[in-house]
Amino acid sequence: MSEYLDYYEGKRILITGGAGAVGSRLARKLIDLDATVFVLDDLSSGYEWNLPNANNLLFVIGDVANDIDIKRVFNEKPDLVFHLAAFFANQNSIDYPEKDLQTNGLGMLKLLEYSTLYGKLERFVYASSGCSIYGESTNFPLKEDDISMNLSSPYQVTKMLGELYCNYFNKQYGVKVVKTRFFNSFGPGEVPGQYRNVIPNFIFWSMKGLSLPLTGTGEETRDFTYVEDIVDGLLRAGSMEKAIGEEFNFASGTETKIIDLVNMINELTGNKTPIKFLERRKWDTKPRLLGSYEKAHKLIGFEPKTKFKEGLKNTVDWFKENWENIKNSADFGPGMSSAVRGIAHKKKK
Repeated sequence: MSEYLDYYEGKRILITGGAGAVGSRLARKLIDLDATVFVLDDLSSGYEWNLPNANNLLFVIGDVANDIDIKRVFNEKPDLVFHLAAFFANQNSIDYPEKDLQTNGLGMLKLLEYSTLYGKLERFVYASSGCSIYGESTNFPLKEDDISMNLSSPYQVTKMLGELYCNYFNKQYGVKVVKTRFFNSFGPGEVPGQYRNVIPNFIFWSMKGLSLPLTGTGEETRDFTYVEDIVDGLLRAGSMEKAIGEEFNFASGTETKIIDLVNMINELTGNKTPIKFLERRKWDTKPRLLGSYEKAHKLIGFEPKTKFKEGLKNTVDWFKENWENIKNSADFGPGMSSAVRGIAHKKKK
């Protein structure tokens, strides 16, 4: 076993947002490493069935902006915090900007304050977003110094705010923070919904035989990074001394066209329904996205190992294995965005 994984044996670890896609996979890995895991999640976009049934896991339903809930999990005396909870993501934050600020801003501040008061925390790892804090930068591949103040949604603003709070608490109080920037994470564990990522929604609709909606031309690219690779990066960030005070891109380093993504999903599910093209949303200002993981590789040995097609097949397989849970949990309620309106409830299976 690699030394950085040995570090977690016997550790007590708090994961906020631990019932989501990345959090639940991180929890599973830590449980396998004989750590004790505490998950704090309000289940706004996570699901209890996503978590394993294990003796060394405690699940607490709660809000990162609620002092009582935070005290409950800090009373368990965690050695490390992986802060993955967020009000996700761009369209959601545009529709509900105050809730976005409460969760991503105030929740972040409270967690860092309790980390300071607790005084014994070995590491605070923050899940930022490579898709957000670089704004409309065109310096590809994006490196950690390419951050921008020209942001186009409240979610992007509050993800940047979280990084600034990390810098402050690191310098003022010595909290051992690490900022990790995810690029288009995907994989098993992410349930579709009106505010979720494109891949789970496309797989869900494709499995139902629906026309997949493309907002734009389809030539737009994204840097899709498989969830297990991101989990490996988080484990490195939480254990290696070189990571403290740093920010890291967790990216695949590969661009994938959205039209190619659509065709691959339809091929994997056998969906023959033609694609539907829609206008690009106002906040979606990035025709390309590509991250550099050079710094993360150099300092903590991060290197994505899962090819996109392999990860996509694994995700489709997970959908098939968990179809009843996914179908019952997928949330496409009133007030849905133009990208999903009129699509989600057709042709049910």
